[in-house]
Amino acid sequence: MKGKILNNKEGSRRRGVHLIPNILTTGNLFSGLAAMVFVYHGRLEAAAIAILIAMVFDVLDGTSARLTNSTSEFGVEYDSLSDLISFGLAPGFLIYAWVLKSPGMLGAAIMFAYVACGALRLARFNVMASTAESRFFTGLPIPAAAGFIATFYIFDVHISHLPANVLPSVVIVLSLLMAFLMVSTVKYRSVKQLKFAGHNHFMYLVWAVLILVSVMAYPELMLFVICLAYVSSGLLEKGWNVVTAPTTRETPVRAPVSSESKD
Repeated sequence: MKGKILNNKEGSRRRGVHLIPNILTTGNLFSGLAAMVFVYHGRLEAAAIAILIAMVFDVLDGTSARLTNSTSEFGVEYDSLSDLISFGLAPGFLIYAWVLKSPGMLGAAIMFAYVACGALRLARFNVMASTAESRFFTGLPIPAAAGFIATFYIFDVHISHLPANVLPSVVIVLSLLMAFLMVSTVKYRSVKQLKFAGHNHFMYLVWAVLILVSVMAYPELMLFVICLAYVSSGLLEKGWNVVTAPTTRETPVRAPVSSESKD
C-alpha cells in the first residue's frame, strides 16, 4: 500500500515536471498572439515588445525542459508550432503593417517569404535535432531573426529615424536577409552550449554585469546591438573559416622517366 502511494506521488511529480515547460511554451504562444493583436490595433511598439517577451518564454521553456529532463516529442512539436506563430507570423505582420502595406502584392510577398522560410527552418530543425551537432545551429534560429526585426523596429522608432523614402527598402533587404539566413547552412553557435574556458570566470561575470547595466540604461540601442551581433556572428565566422581554410594545391603528376636511352 505504501509503495503504491509513493508511486502515485512520483507519477504526479513527473507530470508536474512535464507541465512546467509546456506552461512556459503557452506563455510563448500567448505573447505571439498578443503581438498580432497589437499589430491589428496599430500598436506596433507593443507588438515588438511582445515578440521579445515570447523570446524570454522560449528560452525558459527549453532551459526548464533540459534541467528537469522532461523533454518529450509533444513538447518539441508544441514548441515549434508556438515558435512559428510568435517568431514567424507575428514579425511578418509587424513588418507588413510597418512599411510594407502597398496597393500591390510586393509587401505580402516579402512577408510570405519570411514566414515560409521560418517554417522551413523549424521543420529542418525538428528533422535534424537528433543528428545535428549540439554546439551549432544550421541556419539562423527563428527566434534570433524575430528578435532582430523587433529590436530594429524599436531602434528605428527611438534612435535612427530613417527617412520615409529609405525605410521600406531597408526593411525589405533585412527581411529577405533574415529569411535567407534561416534556411542557409551558415553555422550559428548555440548559446546554451557555450563553455567559458580558463580561470577568468570573474571577468566573464563582470562583462555580464556591464552588458546587463547597458541594456537597462539604453534598451532601445543595446537590445538591437546584441541581436545584430548574433546575426553577424555566423556570417563573420563563416567568412573567417573560408579565409583561414588551408588551400590544397594539386601537385602536377610527372611522367615516369625511362632509364633506357633513346638511340
